[in-house]
Amino acid sequence: MNRLKDASSPYLLQHRDNPVHWWEWRPEALAEARRQNKPVLISIGYAACHWCHVMAHESFEDPDVAAVMNELFVNIKVDREERPDVDHVYMSALHLLGEQGGWPLTMFLTPEGEPFWGGTYFPKEPRFGRPGFVQVLREISRLYHAEPERIAKNWDALKQHLAQTAQADGGTLTLPDLDQMGSRLTELIDKENGGLQGAPKFPNPLILEYLLRYAHRSRDGKAREASLLTMERMALGGIHDHLGGGFARYSVDERWLVPHFEKMLYDNAQLLELYALAYAETGRALFRDAAAGIVAWLEREMVTPEGAFASSLDADSEGIEGRFYVWSLSEIREVLGGEDAAFFAKVYDVSEHGNWEETNIPNRLISGEAPPAIEERLAGMRQKLLERRSTRVRPGLDDKVLADWNGLMISALIRSAPLLSRPDWIGLAERAYRFIRETMTRDDKLGHSWRGGSLIFPGFALDHAAMMRAALALFEATSEASYLRDAHTWRDVLLSEFMVAETGALAMTAQGADPLVVHPQPTHDDAVPNANGVFAEALVRLAQITEAQDDIQRASDILNRLVGIARSAPLGHTSILNALDLHLRGLSILVTGNKADALFEAALRMPYLDRSVHRLHEGEALDDNHPAKALASSGNGPQALVCAGIRCSLPVTDPTGLEAQVREMMQAS
Repeated sequence: MNRLKDASSPYLLQHRDNPVHWWEWRPEALAEARRQNKPVLISIGYAACHWCHVMAHESFEDPDVAAVMNELFVNIKVDREERPDVDHVYMSALHLLGEQGGWPLTMFLTPEGEPFWGGTYFPKEPRFGRPGFVQVLREISRLYHAEPERIAKNWDALKQHLAQTAQADGGTLTLPDLDQMGSRLTELIDKENGGLQGAPKFPNPLILEYLLRYAHRSRDGKAREASLLTMERMALGGIHDHLGGGFARYSVDERWLVPHFEKMLYDNAQLLELYALAYAETGRALFRDAAAGIVAWLEREMVTPEGAFASSLDADSEGIEGRFYVWSLSEIREVLGGEDAAFFAKVYDVSEHGNWEETNIPNRLISGEAPPAIEERLAGMRQKLLERRSTRVRPGLDDKVLADWNGLMISALIRSAPLLSRPDWIGLAERAYRFIRETMTRDDKLGHSWRGGSLIFPGFALDHAAMMRAALALFEATSEASYLRDAHTWRDVLLSEFMVAETGALAMTAQGADPLVVHPQPTHDDAVPNANGVFAEALVRLAQITEAQDDIQRASDILNRLVGIARSAPLGHTSILNALDLHLRGLSILVTGNKADALFEAALRMPYLDRSVHRLHEGEALDDNHPAKALASSGNGPQALVCAGIRCSLPVTDPTGLEAQVREMMQAS
């Protein structure tokens, strides 16, 4: 019996008609395995995953393969986006087995949930140097029953490593240490195409942020060029949807030409921030349009009826990867007419024979940027083609709402809005925030995933850390006290429910959550920043906003412990190192007085990498230890004070003076 028909996850619902007797991840499934003395097959994937679809069509929809699965195993299907904790444990086990990770993740477990062997995609028939899936199933079942000592030995070896947690080494990192790492990282960037060298190429937003911070701090022109080159080549490449906006997950080649076509909310959230920063720094329309395109895509395709943000768009449509996004020259001629089609084809690298598998991925890697008049002409063509594309069979939408990914996008919208003069983006962010705050919260604790009235609860550390950071971004932008209260609430949940005293780091799951074979405490970044790095940044920003002694001490203590962990593998912990840079160099801008709107808006236009903003309202008191307490009360007119640690500038009364003061203090840091 397939038990997925009542699942909330779109990924699980894709498998509800399989002849496989799927279970969701729950204790009852493991109990059934114990009752029948069968091993467990756990298959983990997500709705936008191309190879997940391939394995489903080849094996899970085949009655003969399903019959073998049902006879020999208790079969569990997991959406990795709903249960990142389960995915983390078993992906870590796969890595320990010496296998390269990826999805679908196919692991074999004892009835206690203990992993003993696994892989990723298994073809139905032997090929790609891999055995056929049925062959694998029969051999694993034989081993489980005939050689239990071998199974136990495998698990014992894995358990020792899985149970290990990152420990701080007691060391610290200084700005010169960060600069040395920034210099080394600059040399790793592909000089021609940007990004880390080789293929496939991932955007790596956290590493790009580290490069930008290093370039600002050291005024290293090569680092600045490396980060901006990466963003330029991505924006020109096929990984960027030139018609509809937004970026695909990664590029399979080293030029950013051929994307893996799935579009993820978390990638686009992180890239939105970076493109807004790049535009603020350079004034290049390429970067402005890339940022605006992300939000246009978000509003058009990813906003749920409740106002939150959906998770992803599939790589496939009509069973073919990328079909929704690619073009033949003949169809472009049909839409645009001969003359415009020829012009568009020249700019976007479109030809009769195609630039990828006899079709065309629109890109501008060859033609580059163009003068404004040409860009205006191209905009009309893109709109016509977008309208034609909208009539195609659309990729599947995974419309579940994830608190952590929504938190990342809310922060991105808030931080980007003033840099691109788009105040409407703040309203878009506030609506999503309200849904999560009001609908996905129980007793001040967040759930993780919501769809159709079903909430996965409790949430994970990253849900609370990302929403804490989003609350602080909204407080900075609106000065609404409720957002600051929410930030304090989620901070306290993280400290009481997720902090592990022995390591000084956050566990992935809360105390009392569903037990797993190990209690995962990852600190390294993946495609999304790790909860520890996001929490560290949020604590630093909270301390800069309030200047309360307790907040300052807490941020410093936790960051010191995390830096001690990050030292062993700095490139895997750049979210922590970025928080350290903000802690060591970040400025706090305090805006006070009547009629201070112009000063406040100027403060928000200062790039968020380097500052936090607090607008003091009438009757609101500063902490007694705030370095600007005396100066802030010295007048009723509009004024801004720029503080670095315990040192504050004299009051500034106009936007131009504020910008000059910020530049001066940044250069001195």
